[in-house]
Amino acid sequence: MPKRQVPRTGQEPVPVAGSLHVRHHFPAYPPMTSVADDFSVIRPFEIRASAEQRVPFVFNSPHSGRHYPDRFLAMTRLDRNQIRRSEDSFVDQLFAGAVALGAPMLVANFPRAYLDANREPWELDPRMFTEPVPSFVNIRSARVAGGLGTVPKLVGEGLDIYPGRLPLAEAVDRIEIVYKPYHECLKLLISHTHARFGSAVLIDCHSMPASIRVGDTGVRPDFIVGDRFGASAPPALTEHAISLLTAMGYTVAYNKPYAGGFITEHYGRPARGLHALQIEVNRGLYMNERTFEKGVGFDALADDLTRFVADLMALPEHHIDVPPLAAE
Repeated sequence: MPKRQVPRTGQEPVPVAGSLHVRHHFPAYPPMTSVADDFSVIRPFEIRASAEQRVPFVFNSPHSGRHYPDRFLAMTRLDRNQIRRSEDSFVDQLFAGAVALGAPMLVANFPRAYLDANREPWELDPRMFTEPVPSFVNIRSARVAGGLGTVPKLVGEGLDIYPGRLPLAEAVDRIEIVYKPYHECLKLLISHTHARFGSAVLIDCHSMPASIRVGDTGVRPDFIVGDRFGASAPPALTEHAISLLTAMGYTVAYNKPYAGGFITEHYGRPARGLHALQIEVNRGLYMNERTFEKGVGFDALADDLTRFVADLMALPEHHIDVPPLAAE
C-alpha cells in the first residue's frame, strides 16, 4: 500500500524543557470529516514541562486522554460512559508532581479507545475494515486477537466499539496523523534527555481496573511495576521503585499481569543507557470506575506519588548505569 499523502498547512512549535522544540504538522480537511479535524481545537497530545529539565527522567501518559471527538462518538455504538472503560482516567494528574520536580511529561489527549499508542504502529484486526489490510500489518499479535490493537475493536469487558466495519483509510489517518507524531515526540524527549544527562529513564504511567487480582491468593495489588521481565530496566531501578511504594504501605506486584507494553519494550534499552518502567495504579485507590469521578483518596494518592517520584529520581545514577556490552 503506498504511503498516504496528506496536505500540509505549516508548522507549529511546541516548547519543552531546555532547548528542544518538537514540530508537528496537521493537514487541513473540511470540518468534521476527518481525523485531523478531530483535534483542530484540542491538540492530540501535549508536553508538560518546567522551564528547565533537571533530571534524566521522562514521564509518559499514553492512555489518560479524555477528549472524545464528536465525529468519533458518532461512529461508535457505545454511550459516553461505555466508551471510557479502557481509559486510564486522571493518571496524568496523579503523576503531575513530576513536572514541578523537573521532568517533562508527554500526555495524550486522544483516548485509548480511539487510538492506542502503547501498540506497534500497525497492529490491526483485518476484520474491522472494509478493505484488505496491507501485508506489512501485524494481524497475528495477541493484542489484536484480544481486540486491543492500535485501532482497538473493543473496550472494557469485551464491548464492541463500532457497529460495523471501518474504511481502512480511517485507521491509516489515525496512525499517520496522531500515532506517528506522538512517538516522534516521545523519541525526541528521550534522546534529548539522554544527550543532556548521559542516560534517560522513561516512566510509562497507567492505571488498571480495581478487579485485578494476582496469583493464587487473589491479592489485589495497589501498583504493578513492569520492566519486561528485566529487559527494559536495570534491577536496581526496578527494585528501588518497588521498595519505595512498599514502604509507603502499598501492595506492589512485579510484572504480573502487566510487564509493560510496546512503549516499555521499544524504548527500554539498558545497555545504551535507556531505561523504561511501566507503573500501573489501581483505579480503586482514587476513582469511581462507574461514574468516572475522582474519589476521596485522589489527593492523598497524588501526594504519595509526588513523594515516590522525588525519591525515585534521587536514586544515584551509578545505581542504574549498565556496563556496556563486551565486544564480540
